[in-house]
Amino acid sequence: MDKIIPRKNKKFRYLTIAIAVFLVLVVIVVFAFNTKRTLNVKTEEITIQKAEKAFFEDFVVFQAKVEPLNVMLVNVTEGGSVKEIFVENGAMVTKGQSLARLYNPNTELNYLTQETAIIEQINNLNTGKLNIRNQELNLTKDFVLIEHDYNDAKRLYDVNAKLFAKDVISKNDWNTFKESLRFQEERKKTIQQSIQKEKQSNQVQISQINRSIQTMEKSLEILRNNKKNFLITAPETGRLTSFEAVLGQNFQAGQSIGKIDSKKGYKLSADVDEFYLEKIREGLKGQVEFKGQNLEVLVTKVIPEVKNGHFTVELVFTSKEKIVLQDGLSFGVKLILSEKNKTLVIPKGSFNQEAAGKWIFVVKGDKAERRNIKLGRENPSYYEVLEGLKEGESVITSSYSDYKDIEELSLQKQ
Repeated sequence: MDKIIPRKNKKFRYLTIAIAVFLVLVVIVVFAFNTKRTLNVKTEEITIQKAEKAFFEDFVVFQAKVEPLNVMLVNVTEGGSVKEIFVENGAMVTKGQSLARLYNPNTELNYLTQETAIIEQINNLNTGKLNIRNQELNLTKDFVLIEHDYNDAKRLYDVNAKLFAKDVISKNDWNTFKESLRFQEERKKTIQQSIQKEKQSNQVQISQINRSIQTMEKSLEILRNNKKNFLITAPETGRLTSFEAVLGQNFQAGQSIGKIDSKKGYKLSADVDEFYLEKIREGLKGQVEFKGQNLEVLVTKVIPEVKNGHFTVELVFTSKEKIVLQDGLSFGVKLILSEKNKTLVIPKGSFNQEAAGKWIFVVKGDKAERRNIKLGRENPSYYEVLEGLKEGESVITSSYSDYKDIEELSLQKQ
């Protein structure tokens, strides 16, 4: 008789295998998280420095060029092409000296047309003023004739008054002489009033005409002065620079054709990294080395406009002694941003390009562990350490480009 063999439960077996696999994975994950990511590094491939307390001086070093303290632009007032050149670039010029002459036929023709029109208007106004004077003269002539008639009538009146008193002439004749005198008196009075009113009116008209003529003459003077703008002259005495005009070259109105250095001193101009924009201000002092001497300079202007990651700073020499400089010279400027104070510092290195001041590798024996830190100010030589390090601890300051994801370095000597 056959024996019945019970069938094994496959589901239970699969469940057991799954649990075992899960446990293995958990162990692997836990081990991976608890195991530091390490890398073997040769000591000769890295730079190790110590954190130490030292006098930290917050300063920045940059290159600055010598520029004239006062520069005046030579601008083109009337556009045109260069017809004549009288001086060369770099020459010493005096105020009012001719530098070049431009030519623009269209503008000159326009000036000539305007000048002709203004002169014609002035002539017309003078003609009008002459006509008013002639009218006034004619009235004066009329008054002379009327006054003559009045004098005749007055003379006849006086003679016939005596005759009438002696009954030599009739009353009708006497009345005729009286009426004639009255008429001449009224006539004379009327013409006198007319002449007076005419003179008052003429004075107003002539005054207006004279003002118009003065305005026209000023316009004519301005126009003639504008014609002189084709001749470019030096606005100041000094050395002419950036004057690169050539015959036939066209310049637009308002365009600069050169510069004049008035030789009244020099300044330094520098493009500084935008990182220092909030730190540099007017009044900060610095130093430059010139012929073996340290000369003090002072920040006089900060132009905050950032171009290509840099902003402009202008400085002047504070020394009262005359310094013989030359436009275009370059100086290394050390600008002091704060006073010296003793603090914990580490030497600068390329490590901070990856760490960004937040962490660093601290050396302990043959290991280097990653540690969080906080850096403060910096100068070309040091970083100020605010948190995370102690005096005397050694750190790696060379590049971390290969260690960004590493938590521990194993240092190996050859």
